[in-house]
Amino acid sequence: MLLLANPKSIEIQAKLFRGFSDPSRLSILDALRDGAVTVNEIVEATGLSQPNVSNHLGCLRDCGLVVSEQQGRYVYYELSDKRVGQLLMLADQLLADVAKGVYECTRYNVKESQNS
Repeated sequence: MLLLANPKSIEIQAKLFRGFSDPSRLSILDALRDGAVTVNEIVEATGLSQPNVSNHLGCLRDCGLVVSEQQGRYVYYELSDKRVGQLLMLADQLLADVAKGVYECTRYNVKESQNS
């Protein structure tokens, strides 16, 4: 007997991967791989504008992928769970094997201008 996947579970998984699907958010998550940093450090690491970084950090925090902690006058952001970093590492490893196919895929075109 074929068991069907729980549609709610699939929908939640899709929402999780939306957090990783935007190039700006992915760049921010990548900048947080080595530990907690400030918004200014994320801006330097990603080349994104400060308002853009702050907007995406709010999204990532609301979705539970990033946490923040006030330390004096600075707010430090970090990945909420080490598995977020592990997922990014697994994506790197997978891409090492399938990058050509992903690059050539015409079904998932990414706009070059999304990094602004």
